[in-house]
Amino acid sequence: MSAHEIDYMIHGNEMQCVEVQLDPGESVIAEAGSFMMMDPDIRMETVFGDGRGGGGGMLGKLMGAGRRLLTGESLFMTVFTHAGHYGRQSVTFASPYPGKIIPLDLLQYGGKIICQKDSFLCAAKGVSIGIEFQRKLGAGFFGGEGFIMQKLEGDGLGFVHAGGHVMEKELAPGEVLRLDTGCLVAFTSSVDYDIEFVKGIKSALFGGEGLFFATLRGPGKVWVQSLPFNRMADRILAASAGFGRKEEGSLLGGLGNLLDGK
Repeated sequence: MSAHEIDYMIHGNEMQCVEVQLDPGESVIAEAGSFMMMDPDIRMETVFGDGRGGGGGMLGKLMGAGRRLLTGESLFMTVFTHAGHYGRQSVTFASPYPGKIIPLDLLQYGGKIICQKDSFLCAAKGVSIGIEFQRKLGAGFFGGEGFIMQKLEGDGLGFVHAGGHVMEKELAPGEVLRLDTGCLVAFTSSVDYDIEFVKGIKSALFGGEGLFFATLRGPGKVWVQSLPFNRMADRILAASAGFGRKEEGSLLGGLGNLLDGK
């Protein structure tokens, strides 16, 4: 294996964290801001690019950084290494919002997983975090993720985060799954991904579910989330603007906010 062989434990229910256990010399890479805690012998280092290391020189690092910039991520990643000589040491990473952490053994999925741009949490050193261009114009323009999605490549463990509850769907050859574009978390490289227009003008305009479905055709595996982050953010923004009172059954609505001095 080219990636480090790490062990892990996932803790919690709604707000999960993953504890990665490292032997001496082993490393894990993570997105900036996901770190929670670590043992004394863990050394933390910020690196330029995708954190994979090895080969390519400065040009390779620049290309890795450029790929990450296209996905909306930081130019830098953080590498956590067990710098001691004895025993195991742990480093823990926390999920950014309520949901589930999904462990992915890339060796079991042909060495490649395609996922939404902001889902990556951490991975064994040696796993490459890059971009996946959508070759179909429909998926690129209307797929919610644009032309660029994130991909994890290698033969080690990677961890992605999803909102709410996560369902795993195993698609048989030719089997089709249609879902809201924001509910798609990840899928294996053997799955064909495209966008389908919602049929019926009334459904499209007044259904409240958007104009497009994500269409995935097997064979392969798909991970689906019940609470996309943008959906949760929209609800929070609506509540903070004073619309949340209606959801609590109040007849006063905005007038109640005025009476409360808000």
